[in-house]
Amino acid sequence: MVTMTEVARAAGVSVSTVSHVVNGTRLVATATRERVQHAMDMLGYQHQPTARSLSAGTNRTIGLAITVATNPYWVELIQGIDREATRAGLNLIIVDTRDDARHESVAVANLLAHRIEGLITAPADGWRELTLPMLRDHALPYVLVDRITPDLRVDQVGVENEAATIAIIDHLISLGHTRIGMLSGIPGLSTSTERVHGYHAAHQRAGLPVDPELILVGSSTTDGGRKATWELLQFDDRPTALFAANNSMAIGALAALSAAGVKVPADMALTAFDDFPWADLFSPGLTTVAQPSAAIGARAVQLLLRRMNDPDAPPQTVRLPAEIMHRQSCGCVSR
Repeated sequence: MVTMTEVARAAGVSVSTVSHVVNGTRLVATATRERVQHAMDMLGYQHQPTARSLSAGTNRTIGLAITVATNPYWVELIQGIDREATRAGLNLIIVDTRDDARHESVAVANLLAHRIEGLITAPADGWRELTLPMLRDHALPYVLVDRITPDLRVDQVGVENEAATIAIIDHLISLGHTRIGMLSGIPGLSTSTERVHGYHAAHQRAGLPVDPELILVGSSTTDGGRKATWELLQFDDRPTALFAANNSMAIGALAALSAAGVKVPADMALTAFDDFPWADLFSPGLTTVAQPSAAIGARAVQLLLRRMNDPDAPPQTVRLPAEIMHRQSCGCVSR
């Protein structure tokens, strides 16, 4: 029988890294994960999740279906889920959905084959047609995380997207900005929709009209944020402030502004949803909406454990508040 030690030697990594790839207990860089998987295929390594569960003294295993992009928000969310699952004595298997509904459905089917007792998922757009029927057929307890689905009576936990967006746009308006551009996220996701609603609501509260041309889709990616920002810069009456609805798009916006010689905040103020560890290392520091991502992950595990122990419990939707991290990119002195 091929061992993890042999796989580690062939892949040029530590045994613990192989374990994390096999068991989904930690996020592993894509290139490293692919190297480990190649070594397992080459050597014919066979994973035995049942044996692992017995050796750990428990066979309660839950699954996590989520995009494992390197965005710091997702990393911290996954860490929060992993820590709480470990504290509760649950084994955790993580699969990458790639934010694609078809791949998500295949990944969840693989989790079901491992006989998981519950699932936490940040659903991709289109999950209701492909993944949801599968969960219902198996009567599997599940919790939605990050992406709230208001019309479904299910357990779910996320942040106050609309209220947080209103707060950050209110702040820009208080600084005198009346033309504020927005880079919105992946179309169809509740997070994208709620943040656009918050943008509209803040303008309405201030008695300002919304110019729909100032809202461009950046698709939650760095490249999308860069392209959308470049398009906004071509306007004759371009915005004086910009709100990126996630941190990846904010990085793209900074790249576009720098390439165009637009100084932040002197020429254009910039704010973003999602804080990240190096946001205060930019010059100027980036003003952001910070989500309690680890707390969201932990709460998701708590909701799932409650559902597993009591299938008839009334479903709960939990919204956690966000916090604005005031720095200099918005045009005011950091607090």
